[in-house]
Amino acid sequence: MQSDYSPEFRDYVEDYWDIVIGIVAALAAYYFHTLHHDYLSTFFAALSIVAFSVTVSEVAEILAERLGEPYGSFVLTFSAVAVEIILLFMILTAGGHEATPETLATVKSGIISAVIVDMNVLLGLAVFVGGLAFAEQEHNEDTSSTYTTILFISSIALLVPSLLAFTPDGESKLMRASIIISIMLFIYYITIYIFQTKTHSHFFKATARSRILRLKKRKKLGDDEEHEDDYIFERLPNWANLIVVFALIFGVGIMAEIFAHDSSAVFDDLGINAGLAGLIIAIISVSPELITAVKAAKNDQIQRVINIAMGASTVSILITVPVLMALSYFNHIPFTLDFNALQIGALLLTIILAWKTTDNGETNYIEGVSHLMFFASYAVIAALY
Repeated sequence: MQSDYSPEFRDYVEDYWDIVIGIVAALAAYYFHTLHHDYLSTFFAALSIVAFSVTVSEVAEILAERLGEPYGSFVLTFSAVAVEIILLFMILTAGGHEATPETLATVKSGIISAVIVDMNVLLGLAVFVGGLAFAEQEHNEDTSSTYTTILFISSIALLVPSLLAFTPDGESKLMRASIIISIMLFIYYITIYIFQTKTHSHFFKATARSRILRLKKRKKLGDDEEHEDDYIFERLPNWANLIVVFALIFGVGIMAEIFAHDSSAVFDDLGINAGLAGLIIAIISVSPELITAVKAAKNDQIQRVINIAMGASTVSILITVPVLMALSYFNHIPFTLDFNALQIGALLLTIILAWKTTDNGETNYIEGVSHLMFFASYAVIAALY
């Protein structure tokens, strides 16, 4: 039976479903928020955040393809991390200046969970999908080696405030240590940025060409250039697309405020602890990157996957932590970097696993399954911890 929908209509739906769902869900979230229906407002706010973030990811991918590596991956990771920072900060300030211990624990869990999800769900699923399609995929081993070293050192730095908390007068040293470590992490990132873009940019570029032609965005009809040009963001110049990205992130911020305000009551009512709540928040913020990474793996662009997964994890620690610390400090919120043993342990084990699965410059589907298995184990512990 022939479909009643024309190819043009199907293409239109495929191109703009995320924007439509984002707007409709945002309106629904606001409506139910005014009626104090916490479950519905939380659901639709989360749905809107994901939909808008998918659009951000799509526009960022257009910019990434125009700019090339490593700048392309910077655009993708920074757009995603901006969503993460906004979401976590809104949760942190949902109760005003008097952040509860549960709120602080949720935000800390969200920071660590973002890296856990990036390095296990995003990387694992993309490697699994790519491995099924191409058996083995090659990437620049200097990329993974550099990123795992950076992440390992960054994780060790996050241990410092937690260890000092157990020393005599540790509580009085905790805030000072957290501020110092945040500054160190930011300076470390500036050094890494220079390393990536100036002195060693070749470390982050693909060493093997894709075995299939790069699929153009939304392009289904062979060499038909008209379809590609129909997507409005493909026709916009870079500066206009940057404005679109900032506007969408602003919309995410509004939805994040509703989500932060109403989700705490939902989590309490459902008995969801801070660890699992942080994991849910991380999955929401990482979902657009996940879609981009899986598409890249299917196109045999595993280098893009490595850059996104490990680059986003690096930025999640080296940018998210200092920015949240600064915002908390100026808003008089007692946010410190005393992560628990489960969080730091899972972070270190994730980095070790990522180093082991990527150190030879090749990936296959069993390595993807291994990362997914690790995440499933962590999720069980986080839910019951």
